[in-house]
Amino acid sequence: MNHTFHPLTQEQAELIAFKWRYEGEYAFYNMDADEEDLASFLDAKERGDTTFAILNDDELIGFVTLHFESVETVSIGLGMRPDLTGSGNGHRFLASILTWIEATYGTRTVRLAVATFNKRAIRLYRSLDFIPEDTFMQETNGGVYSFLSMKRLQKSPPNI
Repeated sequence: MNHTFHPLTQEQAELIAFKWRYEGEYAFYNMDADEEDLASFLDAKERGDTTFAILNDDELIGFVTLHFESVETVSIGLGMRPDLTGSGNGHRFLASILTWIEATYGTRTVRLAVATFNKRAIRLYRSLDFIPEDTFMQETNGGVYSFLSMKRLQKSPPNI
């Protein structure tokens, strides 16, 4: 796989928001599950220059949003195309994001938050050396849900 990163276009944002459909409990991650998140994702000004399309040989396979806490620390939000989830693609996908962040920004610490029910994602994050920090409750998708914050101190690029 040859992952490349480009600013997310409006067309790509709309495709993700309206066509990417996750099944079962993972429908929680459908963009239209939360009106505020949807509006923010579709607003090019709000996305600014911090949301990137992830392409594999020119095919859209995911996205990542960066929120810089400092020069050394970035929080990320990410999504992989639904038909690619649950079949072993996550490690290479996330490893490529981590490698790209360090190569592009020199960032040493990456943080993320994940819904605590998403054991599959938590296993993936742990496999790439993310460590749990704490849990917190967050209002989203019409309810209040438990999330786990995790961080990774980048020592060297992950193996892809």
